[in-house]
Amino acid sequence: MDKLIITGGVRLDGEIRISGAKNSALPILAATLLCDGPVTVANLPHLHDITTMIELFGRMGIEPVIDEKLSVEINPNTIKTLVAPYELVKTMRASILVLGPMVARFGYAEVALPGGCAIGSRPVDLHIRGLEAMGAEIDVEGGYIKAKAPEGGLRGANFFFDTVSVTGTENIMMAAALAKGRSVLQNSAREPEVVDLANFLNAMGAKVSGAGTDTIIIDGVEKLHPTTYKVMPDRIETGTYLVAAAVTGGRVKVKDTDPTILEAVLEKLKEAGAEITTGEDWIELNMHGKRPKAVNVRTAPYPAFPTDMQAQFISLNAIAEGTGAVIETIFENRFMHVYELHRMGAKIQVEGNTAIVTGTETLKGAPVMATDLRASASLVISALVAEGDTLIDRIYHIDRGYECIEEKLQMLGAKIRRVPG
Repeated sequence: MDKLIITGGVRLDGEIRISGAKNSALPILAATLLCDGPVTVANLPHLHDITTMIELFGRMGIEPVIDEKLSVEINPNTIKTLVAPYELVKTMRASILVLGPMVARFGYAEVALPGGCAIGSRPVDLHIRGLEAMGAEIDVEGGYIKAKAPEGGLRGANFFFDTVSVTGTENIMMAAALAKGRSVLQNSAREPEVVDLANFLNAMGAKVSGAGTDTIIIDGVEKLHPTTYKVMPDRIETGTYLVAAAVTGGRVKVKDTDPTILEAVLEKLKEAGAEITTGEDWIELNMHGKRPKAVNVRTAPYPAFPTDMQAQFISLNAIAEGTGAVIETIFENRFMHVYELHRMGAKIQVEGNTAIVTGTETLKGAPVMATDLRASASLVISALVAEGDTLIDRIYHIDRGYECIEEKLQMLGAKIRRVPG
């Protein structure tokens, strides 16, 4: 199992390119199953979860064609089996996203209950109830969700999400694209990745409106046509590198990104003392060598502060001037990284869903272990500013969400290297 060794104390400086968004690419790949012909998806990040989704398609009889730029062409008409097996699904929660498209297009789906990061309860009942509202018959047995469309196909429905769910919104929106009649999804997720999926569906001829608001309206169409589509940039990767620059007192310009989808994070970085400048597809952060100021953060569904940036800001507060409170309202089990940061000398007290972080001027390098995807990013950030060497174990979590993280950080001057386990 690979590890990262990071020697801290280097002020980051330079420019890097942001990859395509994993949380957009996965539902868009799933949505290709709805199309009546080959679809090309470009700007895919080179990540394990993407590889797993493509492997899942291969297992189902679809033969994706991948070029050297990691664009992929998928022709769902060659599908041979409507089963998504446990051995692939267990490593990636996003595999649940094939459920809606398969039932809508082929009338049946058998999808193993998913795995993924252990950051709290993420039930699939919203996906099931949404499909049932559209007339699907669903049984959950033997660890599989077995869904069958009614005769004549799925029917449009009005559906209210009890809790805001990104993947729930995406799954039901995809299913509704081919359902008969109109679907109205209320209390929908408003994330930019949901908007990106809606734009992709519309590029194939779907009729989706209201994405980015809490009410999405889908008028079902008979079939969707081939298209070529470029995945949006990854806002969480963008935010992570900006925080890394802030923590080290450095200057970083991130290119091929979108400042408009990261406003809550940019405001908190400004509050921490960063100078932020932006263009149409770039963001530059400059700390001018200063130590950041502590900030208070409360996670909430988009457009508020994203839960996927919470861990990174705990690392920022750990070396900042003052004390900051970080409140997590989305996932109940998302402070596991705190105990690893304690090993580096961070002063963090967890009380329920709140972490009180008192900044300290220096952290010390130590052996630490990644516990989930974003927690692992916080360990990397802290290691960049810690005295001495930090050894980060179980970095397969990092590789699920960050493309070539050590190469990108090396381009910014960091002393980081990957070593085989």
